[in-house]
Amino acid sequence: MKTPQPVHPVDEILPLRQLLSYGLQHVLVMYAGAVAVPLILGSALGLTPQQMVTLINANLLTSGIATLIQTLGVWKFGARLPLIQGCSFIAIAPMIMIGKQYGLDHVFGAVIASGALTIAIAPVFSRLLRFFPPVVIGSLITIIGVSLMPAAAIWLGGGNPADSAFGSLPNLLLGLATVVITLCVYARFTGFVGNLSVLIGLVAGTALAACFGLTHFAEVGRANWFEISPPFAFGLPGFALTPVLVMTLAMLVIMAETTGNVLAIGTIIGRPSTQQTLGNAFRADGLSTMLGGIFNSFPYNAFTQNTGLIALSNVKSRFVVASAGAIMVLMGLFPKLGALIACVPRPVLGGCAIVMFGMTTVAGIQELSRVRFEGTRNAIVVAVSVSVGVLPMSFPALFEHVHGPLKLVLDSGIFLGALTAIVLNLLLNRESAPHTADVASPAAGAELH
Repeated sequence: MKTPQPVHPVDEILPLRQLLSYGLQHVLVMYAGAVAVPLILGSALGLTPQQMVTLINANLLTSGIATLIQTLGVWKFGARLPLIQGCSFIAIAPMIMIGKQYGLDHVFGAVIASGALTIAIAPVFSRLLRFFPPVVIGSLITIIGVSLMPAAAIWLGGGNPADSAFGSLPNLLLGLATVVITLCVYARFTGFVGNLSVLIGLVAGTALAACFGLTHFAEVGRANWFEISPPFAFGLPGFALTPVLVMTLAMLVIMAETTGNVLAIGTIIGRPSTQQTLGNAFRADGLSTMLGGIFNSFPYNAFTQNTGLIALSNVKSRFVVASAGAIMVLMGLFPKLGALIACVPRPVLGGCAIVMFGMTTVAGIQELSRVRFEGTRNAIVVAVSVSVGVLPMSFPALFEHVHGPLKLVLDSGIFLGALTAIVLNLLLNRESAPHTADVASPAAGAELH
């Protein structure tokens, strides 16, 4: 009798209660970022409140579908990894520019066309995997973790730096209390409860905020019970060469970020990504982006916020993230559910984010521990690439005088850091064999997984 092969944690199907609980954690972590893109775009283009609601509901619905495609996979679409999908912030500036010059119909047309082109070039882009040895991957993951900290700081202060209450003592204390609760649960409990430390921290922080009048649930009562965004709710899409080219450039930057996210998740879960994995992830991004354009939404890629949650909880199952996708689909169909989740105060999110984003940085440091620095030039590769990668985050005004396509590239710290690490590794380590220049030893890597 053959011994059954053990199931990799990524492919493990957990009991329904755990799937829903862990999935809800992922949704709560990414919700603020998920609705930010339609809010920013709608405000910039002067849309009505009802049109903004349509964009938000469509975004949640399509985010859920995109997550299901990426985690479960359909043929050659989907990395089949725990990657939660959301609207990419990289596409905000191009979409605002297209919307103001051509109209919202051309925004959706450019999104559909760029999604189709992404599917077409996915096999070519996936061949770049050989340029990502451990020294580049480790630098990338570290950059991702550090670059997320401004988002945590903004949430901790209250979410809106222009608000007079931003950074007030009540907000900071609420965030600190959430950090303490999350850490206490994580340190005190193991197993199912310990893995829910972020969810418990979010719920407890929200309850604490409600007791002191720092959050309200009035919007839940005003939200509709059921609402569905029909395809092409803003009219048939328009297609013009310039908007399509601009959006395609944005998708190239998004694909570079997807590469970093897929490699980061692969490292954390102990299943290194292959060329096929990357190609499938790119095709899923392209398909989801096309669906986004059809259903009044935008380009999609993996949300880096959730990388830290996987590292913290150590729950690696892709079916957990798939359940998060199903929850987002329900949120898109039942606005009351989305309104309830939106009641989580930003300082509470910020408190949990401090812990999670720090765990992403730790994952990068762990990957760099596999790299041999003695006798190689890897130290300068890491030093310069990480420094360049955090420039857009550390001082965003640095590139404010740069406009056009170059602005898209310079605003993406992940893209800049990846490009710098790849180029420096090729230039400085080309005389070294991969096994001596990049990896310390097989045993060192095994200890991490």
